[in-house]
Amino acid sequence: MPSICFGFEVHQPYRLNRMFSHVPKVKKKDLFDHYFDGLNKEILLRVADKCYNPATRIVLEKLDEGFSCAFSLSGILIEQLRRWSPETLSLFEDIARHKNIELIGQTYYHSIASCFPDKTEFREQVKMHSDLMYEQFRVRPVVFENTEFTFNNEIATTIRDMDFTGIFTEGVDRILGWRSPDYLYQCQNLPVLLRNTKLSDDIAFRFANRSWDMYPLTADMYARWIAASSGDLINIFLDFETFGEHFWQETGIFDFLRTLPDELRQRGIETVLPSDAIARNTPVDEIDVQETISWADLEKDTSAWMGNDRQKTAFHAVQSARPYAIDKPIWRYLQTSDHFYYMASKYGTCGEVHSYFSHHEAEEAFKVYMTILADYMERNLKVMKNRKSARTLRTLPPDKAFHFAGHSGFIGHTAYNLDQFEELLYMVPSDSIQYHTDRGDFTRWITDVLDDPVLAHSIEGVLERHELQKIIKLRREQLWTHLK
Repeated sequence: MPSICFGFEVHQPYRLNRMFSHVPKVKKKDLFDHYFDGLNKEILLRVADKCYNPATRIVLEKLDEGFSCAFSLSGILIEQLRRWSPETLSLFEDIARHKNIELIGQTYYHSIASCFPDKTEFREQVKMHSDLMYEQFRVRPVVFENTEFTFNNEIATTIRDMDFTGIFTEGVDRILGWRSPDYLYQCQNLPVLLRNTKLSDDIAFRFANRSWDMYPLTADMYARWIAASSGDLINIFLDFETFGEHFWQETGIFDFLRTLPDELRQRGIETVLPSDAIARNTPVDEIDVQETISWADLEKDTSAWMGNDRQKTAFHAVQSARPYAIDKPIWRYLQTSDHFYYMASKYGTCGEVHSYFSHHEAEEAFKVYMTILADYMERNLKVMKNRKSARTLRTLPPDKAFHFAGHSGFIGHTAYNLDQFEELLYMVPSDSIQYHTDRGDFTRWITDVLDDPVLAHSIEGVLERHELQKIIKLRREQLWTHLK
């Protein structure tokens, strides 16, 4: 009979200010409140009341009776609890002190930093989270859970080299093939705990679905499924908000949480901590994850955050903001995965899930994000060593970006900085390039908005696409050397 390892992810983002507009004289100490929504406090207190407080009390009760589980708390959640709900933080401190609990590492900002080619920022945020866990709970995590279970070979190597003993990720079929997720595996010599997707989602997504053929899900039914499973170890990992926030108390979700540990114990099923699971089991096989996986959506990849052009634009823009990050916390808050999740344009059941979690529409989420990121970069120009180059390379708000068009109007491509402008020159139709060169739009935008008359002069009269690309590429690369 397999043992079972429960993990709960606890995270709340700082949502961006939907009503943001540029105000030149905002003081540095007031920027956070200028960029982020006052709604965050309201949401945090609501979730604490509906989920964190009652669910944590139930877990504490069950821990005293022998139940074991793991918690992964984001750094920005801890920040919000310190500010707005210290009594809830006290409950999590009680959790952390319990012998039957293990705290799991993650990135402090629940960020997409692990997807950056350069893993320096990722490593820094992992260390920041570890330091926070020690400061708040006197514990340094030894097992890791990356943002939304994002994982590949390179992430495995990075986490292994940071001396973690193991990592959680999703039991994705295309990685496993014929193999079961219910064993310990390894990747790049790092032990890997694979989430059992079906059994986890039976709780996380299907619990209150009246059209599900197994509805209603009861604790004894679920325990019987576990008891009948083969394998050595079943990993169940859930958003903690499943209990009381995603599924309200009226659905019976708290009764399920309270009763399940008893039903498991009656069937002789042991609940184990992640580090114990790794210590007790020998990896049965190696997994090779060259393309990034995650636990998000049906695709189980990074498309939840980088699946459309808007998301990719924002992702590359926040990376390019690194040299402008004089105030690093704000830059890091802008890396939180939720901002990119809100920009998704998916349909069907995945689109419904994105809509449920998003507090504004995808196009609006993108515009707000780019406007705030542009404002942040603009404000930091005055304290940068090479302000001239930094100004030309900065990311622009939507109203200053270059919108490619033709005689019939906008053609669907927009450049938010010089890097993207060069990239788009490779793909926009030739008649659009002809349209803009005839009108002098490129030189005017580069002069008036990017403030680079040298580059503008060098492309005057240049009509051929490849020559334009060559000149802009050389100038762009030259400017970036000034910021390194």
